[in-house]
Amino acid sequence: MTTLDVAFAAVGAIAAGSGLLAVTTRHVVHAALWLVVCLGAVAGCYLVLGAEFVALVQLLVYVGAIVVLVLFALMLTRAPIGPNRELSTGRIHRLLAAVLGAAVAALLAATLLPLADGVVRRHEIPNASLAQDIFGIWVWPFELLSLLLLVSLVGALAVSRLVGGAPGREGRR
Repeated sequence: MTTLDVAFAAVGAIAAGSGLLAVTTRHVVHAALWLVVCLGAVAGCYLVLGAEFVALVQLLVYVGAIVVLVLFALMLTRAPIGPNRELSTGRIHRLLAAVLGAAVAALLAATLLPLADGVVRRHEIPNASLAQDIFGIWVWPFELLSLLLLVSLVGALAVSRLVGGAPGREGRR
């Protein structure tokens, strides 16, 4: 076992643990912050695997844009950030969700473990080919994603200004 294997296992454990905390916490802001840790750990996995560009894109797009958008939407709409009894689920639903999550993890492990023979294969991708793919084939999906994020932020601002949006606030028309 090499140092890279240990680093990958450690960062992967951080990603799995923070991802689990992100979906099990009852506080929305805590979930968003755990999501930041999880996505940062996934970027760390990319770094350990030698995909620096993908790690940078992971940090910029997901941590830098989507999580910030979620936090701004929470702040603008003044959504309840604490636990809410009306929105919480019962023990049976949580148990079923845990069983379903474990089944998906087992299915992924059964599919991927036979493919892992312990040899890490690196494929060098020329920068010109990568740039051609990103700015040629994938430019429209990236642009549509940025437009979706912008519309979501404007929608969060509009919802926060609605009449009767939150108790004790005066709305505007």
